Amino acid sequence: EQESEDDIHSSRSSLDRQSHHRANTTMHVCWYRNTSVSMTDHSVAVENQLSGYLLRKFKNSNGWQKLWVVFTNFCLFFYKTHQDDFPLASLPLLGYTVSCPVEADGIQKDYVFKLQFKSHVYFFRAESKYTFER
Repeated sequence: EQESEDDIHSSRSSLDRQSHHRANTTMHVCWYRNTSVSMTDHSVAVENQLSGYLLRKFKNSNGWQKLWVVFTNFCLFFYKTHQDDFPLASLPLLGYTVSCPVEADGIQKDYVFKLQFKSHVYFFRAESKYTFER
């Protein structure tokens, strides 16, 4: 699937069409990915929320975009800054795997992790070892 630097901004219009409550939940993707979440996992997820800046790599580009990212309720929400009221986009993480990039990925930066679900691959870079480990 091709992706451009405008993709993250184009998702804004689809978010605007949804109620803001629904845009900030992952419940609407559970059936699509055929994934169930136990009450224990849900309880742990609610207790483990993170936020901070990450750099997101775009496909077919050497550029990285700095975004304020909130991880909560099995989902990443992307904002331009920590002061924004509504996300630019969201990425429900149910079914995704987290790993470090391999040599074939061609990522030559420190503190990079890879999120993958089937053919969907995203690379994110933290600005420090501490942030990367979190």
